[in-house]
Amino acid sequence: MPAIQFFEEDITYTLKQKTAVRQWVTDTVTAEGYKLKELTYIFCSDSYLLQINQQYLNHDTYTDIITFDNSDIAKTIVGDIFISIDRIRENALKFSHTEADELHRVIIHGALHLLGYKDKSPADKKKMTLKEDFYLNKRAFIS
Repeated sequence: MPAIQFFEEDITYTLKQKTAVRQWVTDTVTAEGYKLKELTYIFCSDSYLLQINQQYLNHDTYTDIITFDNSDIAKTIVGDIFISIDRIRENALKFSHTEADELHRVIIHGALHLLGYKDKSPADKKKMTLKEDFYLNKRAFIS
């Protein structure tokens, strides 16, 4: 079983270039000095992710991603990352990105959260965006 898996909840969505995406995320985790044990990406709808946001984080807002860090060992990645495909599509239009580029940004954003990067303060958000851009440029595949 691969260390990175992809699933869908309440939608039908097929990620393109799964093997390349797995390698890219694995390379990112390794480059940051961590070990990848298990990482699950779950693609879902806005309404599904809103329910998770309300239930687990007490937030009543739509979001593109929610990351759960399930690791109990330092420098080891075990996590679940929920991604709203509805938000990805809307944000791709809003920011004039391709859907694939927006999805890849969010995929790496979730991994970066598990690597300890934050995005609540303006300084942290800037650092996170720079890291996203850095790793997006490391993709060895065409989006």
